[in-house]
Amino acid sequence: MRSCMMLSIIERVIMSYSSISVIFLMTLCCLGGRIYGELFTAVVDLEKVLYTERDLAEDLRSYIHWEQMRLNQLSRLADDFQHHSEKALVNPERHLSNPVNAFQLVKRFTTDWESIMENYIRNNASEEFLARLLSKTDSFPDEEDLSGVATALLRLQDTYALPTDKVSHGDIEGVSDSPRMTASDCFELGRIAYKGQDFYHAVLWMHEALELVKAENTPSIPVSVILDYLSYSTFMQGNTHEALRLTDELLRHAPDHVRAQGNKQYFEELLKEEGQNEPPLLRNEKPFDDYRSSSEFTTYERLCRGERTHFQRDAHKLTCQYRRHHPMFYINPLKEEVVYLKPRIVLYHDCLTDKEIERVKELATPRLQRATVQNSVTGQLETASYRVSKSAWLKDVDDEMIFKISQLAKNVANLTLDSVEELQVVNYGIGGHYEPHFDFARKRKPSAFEEVNGNRILTFICYMSDIEAGGATVFPTIGVRLLPSKGTCAVWYNLLKTGEGDYDTRHAACPVLTGSKWVCNKWFHERGQEFIRPCSLSSDE
Repeated sequence: MRSCMMLSIIERVIMSYSSISVIFLMTLCCLGGRIYGELFTAVVDLEKVLYTERDLAEDLRSYIHWEQMRLNQLSRLADDFQHHSEKALVNPERHLSNPVNAFQLVKRFTTDWESIMENYIRNNASEEFLARLLSKTDSFPDEEDLSGVATALLRLQDTYALPTDKVSHGDIEGVSDSPRMTASDCFELGRIAYKGQDFYHAVLWMHEALELVKAENTPSIPVSVILDYLSYSTFMQGNTHEALRLTDELLRHAPDHVRAQGNKQYFEELLKEEGQNEPPLLRNEKPFDDYRSSSEFTTYERLCRGERTHFQRDAHKLTCQYRRHHPMFYINPLKEEVVYLKPRIVLYHDCLTDKEIERVKELATPRLQRATVQNSVTGQLETASYRVSKSAWLKDVDDEMIFKISQLAKNVANLTLDSVEELQVVNYGIGGHYEPHFDFARKRKPSAFEEVNGNRILTFICYMSDIEAGGATVFPTIGVRLLPSKGTCAVWYNLLKTGEGDYDTRHAACPVLTGSKWVCNKWFHERGQEFIRPCSLSSDE
């Protein structure tokens, strides 16, 4: 009798432990540890997650292998117990009358049982596996990253006018092997938009989720869940008739859905009050704030898409030539391309070598932090949604290569390094961008730039990667677009000779559609340039 009872206990232990292991793994993978977020702001940080994923796969396989061996052994023990008990229970009294059988039975559930508990039930690899897993969770993405990468994808969709179905099918410029999105993927994008009260994108992506889920053999998300979000988002976009239709469809899938029942009654009463008998044309208008409805923002997005926005009257005066304006370039002249005359915007091709670029990236990567902007009211540095990237600052003394780049910038710009800033290295993340801004400070106060150094007189920016699509530097006021090209540096003056800011230099970094964008910047300030670029009373100079 006792053998049968112990057999039952063993089987329950095996079944319970297997279930606990599965629940434990699912919970751990979902929760992870404390995660630092902002991975979406730099592609180089997301690369670390791929390596973590690879290591995690190895750890999981090792753990599964051990669990399989443990469960196989427990299965053999269960078979042994069952065989022994069935044989003994034919005639328990006769079986136990044998002192050897009695001894073995007692031993089995004292010494042997303790060994079984210690080796196969209490002592398992889960604690060691958990410790290894927790050591990796610092690099896991968190909810902020999920929201950030979803927002970035929606930004790319808007900026580059990408149809929803093309994005979901992986049909993206510059990408040849993009996976297709599932209905669950599309739903998650719509849900994040919904949470942010962005019902325009919520409608787009919930509709796409609804189309995709119909074609899935095993639905990745329940249709009723999609319809719940879609119906309300549709209503918030001013389509009450369509919202009612979707709610009716939802109730066909889930007749007991309490919220849908309430919404149906509300929609019907609303339509009755408004006297709407015929459904009007569906509308799904994108919400705009004052800035995003401005002509500048429209021009910015058009330039990002490669559209022509301005007629350049002096285009015939633009030149490409070798430049030898400094002894450093007498033997190896600069390849200069004049892109615009006033303000003078110039590209210098093949300035940085691959070796120099890789060294800069190597030095900057461990120092990357979320890029900040200066609050115009408080003067404090803070992160902003209109600037998504990570940056690091490198000094000349950090490495010979950094000193070499400073000398290159000095000689290209033909200015002194008396008041130049450290080298800023930037890596743009998924959809990384920096909306239209000035490099110079518009308010003359200590919180803007140090009074002793003056304002930023010149920008020197070098592109350290080729971009498959997107990522251009654009000047909305004058309609200029600079395409990133590895090793190429761009130069322009931010200030007129009067010392006033040149407002035509307002520029932006377009969202990166495909690729990882790396740039480095040197900003020269006024102090030390007085005799190289003398002041003038004329704003035309």
